[in-house]
Amino acid sequence: MDKNIADLRKDYALQELSEAEINHNPFIQFKFWFDQAVAAQLPEPNAMTLATSTPDGKPSARMVLLKNFDERGFVLFTNYNSHKGKEITANPHAALVFWWAELERQVRIAGTVEKISDEESDDYFEVRPHNSRLGAWASNQSEVIANREVLEAQLQAFQDKYENKEVPRPPHWGGFRIIPQEIEFWQGRSSRLHDRLLYTRLNDGGWKIERLSP
Repeated sequence: MDKNIADLRKDYALQELSEAEINHNPFIQFKFWFDQAVAAQLPEPNAMTLATSTPDGKPSARMVLLKNFDERGFVLFTNYNSHKGKEITANPHAALVFWWAELERQVRIAGTVEKISDEESDDYFEVRPHNSRLGAWASNQSEVIANREVLEAQLQAFQDKYENKEVPRPPHWGGFRIIPQEIEFWQGRSSRLHDRLLYTRLNDGGWKIERLSP
């Protein structure tokens, strides 16, 4: 390499994050930041890292897409029989990370996970592109396959089956909602003295806000 990895660094200086300016409701604060990420035309601003683990604590993480959020939590969709789906079912706790590099911002979310209702999953599935709906049937997500041709053959089979027909939602496919217990907003600052404000859910449903040392 021409440059040592240890020498790669950037000084953050775009904005600051203060207790006086943030909203007391973390979902409103998240929407404000998310809307700014969309307005800045960042590539896939809804991309997020989803971290799950087995009941004995073996972790795994991958990039997924946020598809909805409100004060109930943050929603993603997947095959329930996938690696992440099985881990969530066995250990319904997860963490999310959003990284908006161009805005020098990060949001960390940790909480419990629940399946969303069949009606909510149906509503989202119906607005997916036709081929994406077929893909949910064709892919036995996370399972080992011999080659690409196996996947393409399975897709072709479902294309033939549902030619000129509505594609129903597979029973093994749907949404999970991460119900946050903690949400941390991170704003990059100069000299690595970043702003970190942590919202922690209280027993009465309110939120405590604390500043963390970077």
